[in-house]
Amino acid sequence: MSGINVKSFAYVRFRSPDLDAAEEFLTHFGLVTSARTDGALYMRATDPEHHVHVTERGEPKFIGFAYEVASEDDLERAARLEGASAIEPIDEPGGGRRVRLREPNGYQIELVHGIERLPVLESTPERLLNTAAQPLRRAGVLQRLDSGISRIKRLGHASMATTKYRETNRWFQEMLGLIASDDIYAGAPDNLIATFSRLNHGEAFVDHHVVMIRQGNVTGFEHVSFEVNDFDEVARGHSYMKSLGRYEHLWGLGRHTLGSQVYDYWADPWGRAHERTTDVDRINARAGTNALPAQEAFRRQWGEMPSEKMLNNIIP
Repeated sequence: MSGINVKSFAYVRFRSPDLDAAEEFLTHFGLVTSARTDGALYMRATDPEHHVHVTERGEPKFIGFAYEVASEDDLERAARLEGASAIEPIDEPGGGRRVRLREPNGYQIELVHGIERLPVLESTPERLLNTAAQPLRRAGVLQRLDSGISRIKRLGHASMATTKYRETNRWFQEMLGLIASDDIYAGAPDNLIATFSRLNHGEAFVDHHVVMIRQGNVTGFEHVSFEVNDFDEVARGHSYMKSLGRYEHLWGLGRHTLGSQVYDYWADPWGRAHERTTDVDRINARAGTNALPAQEAFRRQWGEMPSEKMLNNIIP
């Protein structure tokens, strides 16, 4: 297999029976409706991408991930990959063109280009913080936050579990041009059970991971992650969601070890984990790949232990 290097994570695609309930949850979570049809819901963040989350009407199901490629030439190369569809117009709001693939578990992977960009939405203002080392960074400025909906800036990463870990991980890396940031092992170093992979943009710095693939007893979606501006925005969103008393909190607040990001996880009405993060590690191709034991890799730097549901929350 000889794939291409994708440019970015474009959107995640689900199926849900109630688009009203999906739109309500995602709005409270911090996304904004960019389009809605009789059959699907399209949600955006404050960055200009037309949508970062798609919900089709139907029985609850994880459909797959979409990744943006840099050019039409990349789409033409993608169409020559093993198992690829022909280039086709995207008959959905935002338009564009795509090539469709199936990863080893049968989930759809879309390679997209030319989707409409929208005007940037107002986002969270930069907040000055007084610290012990710099106690006067906001001298004379009062810190007063509203209690409303958190503002999501962009889509960050996603993860899935599979009974075909090695095959699936190899497919994502070779077909999409991803680089392993961290390989995780259990017991012996050659017994790999998970991989965090990042985009390959050469010298440019990218998120620590765009996808995590891990070994599971079942196969399915694990979580999708969205970036907000700062820690206050993660905590503010947490308080707002908790105040509603309507949605299940899965895990957080805390700070991961791999990726280092501050996190907070909430379940949508069908149990699918949606994460808000901030302060993720940014590395480039020079960083190479680390190998870590599972007990070190999956510990948190601070925060509560994950719930049993979070540990086993794999949705087909």
